[in-house]
Amino acid sequence: MKIFVYGSLMHGEFNHSLLKESKFLGKAKTKKEFYFYDLGGFPGIVSGGDTEISGEIYDVDSFTVVELDILESHPQFYRRSRIELLCGQKVQAYILQGGYANGSPLISSGDWKNR
Repeated sequence: MKIFVYGSLMHGEFNHSLLKESKFLGKAKTKKEFYFYDLGGFPGIVSGGDTEISGEIYDVDSFTVVELDILESHPQFYRRSRIELLCGQKVQAYILQGGYANGSPLISSGDWKNR
C-alpha cells in the first residue's frame, strides 16, 4: 500500500523508524484541499481547507500498516483515507477527525519541517 506521510513519520522525524522497512517512493504534495494544524509535537490535516501539504510517499507492507494504524489511533483520532495528490496519484493518508484540531494553530506553509 502507498501511504503519504506529512509529519512525525517523515525522514528525520521521531516516528520515522516505523517506516525503516518501507520503500521511499519520493516527495509529494497534496492538492489544495486541507487545513494543516500544529497539534504540538505532531501535525494533523483536516479536509475542506485550501492548503497544499508537503510530505513523502512510502510503499508499506500490511504489518507496517497495522503499526501505523495503532500509532495514529485509526479510526478514532486519525482515519486512514484515500486522497489524491497534486500529481494525480491516489494514496492513503491519515486525516484528523473533526474537533481534535479545535484551538490548534494552522501551519499556513503546508510544510511540517519548515513551519
